[in-house]
Amino acid sequence: MPTTVSYGDHPSQTVHRWEARGTGGAPAPVAVLLHGGWWRDLHDAHLMDPLARDLSDAGWAVWNVEYRRTGADGGGWPHTLDDVGDALDLLADTAAREPGRFDTSRVVAVGHSAGGHLALLNAGAAGESPVTSVVALAPVTDLERSGRAGLGEGAVTPFLGADPSEELYAFSSPVRQVPVGVPLLVVHGDADQRVPVEHSRDYVAAARAAGDAVAYHEVAGADHFAVIDPAHAAWRGVREHLEG
Repeated sequence: MPTTVSYGDHPSQTVHRWEARGTGGAPAPVAVLLHGGWWRDLHDAHLMDPLARDLSDAGWAVWNVEYRRTGADGGGWPHTLDDVGDALDLLADTAAREPGRFDTSRVVAVGHSAGGHLALLNAGAAGESPVTSVVALAPVTDLERSGRAGLGEGAVTPFLGADPSEELYAFSSPVRQVPVGVPLLVVHGDADQRVPVEHSRDYVAAARAAGDAVAYHEVAGADHFAVIDPAHAAWRGVREHLEG
């Protein structure tokens, strides 16, 4: 079972740490999990527990990150993004204090939906992030497009505030913040009912045009949540990618 550590004073500024199993004492690669839920406090990090357990059993040290969310939790832009950055800072500090425990050459941020948005933006923080690659599962990549379409039952407005400026849309949208500068895997089901697959197609095109190394897996018949089901082919493809 995981242990919980704090990276800040707010109750939601926590990480659920899962120990790597079966490594024989060798440094373990690290998976930083970032859950979705359109940044709302209706959802929490336990959405990623099945993936955390799967990765832990496969020899990964897992940091399942909670962050402040919109609603009554005090989240929104930029606090939610900053929380993820602070959790990554704690990871870097912990690795420095515990030499030989983590393989810091393999730190992958695995984000689903809104968590994919946070993973992509934080990994792109030039020289400041310990993340060495990103797996974005049905990510939110274009906040202006998502907001105008009312995706997530209008989730962009409580996250960015009313009437966001063009500059704010640009800073907060991964599609407009490429290149990320680390290898990317984007996975999206073509039957996604929450984030249209066209968003990822366009993101991948933009990232590749900017010079990023991007692998793209589009999964036939998969919906928004298939990509976080350890038993689904979409996740098995992710595991193969991570072990490759």
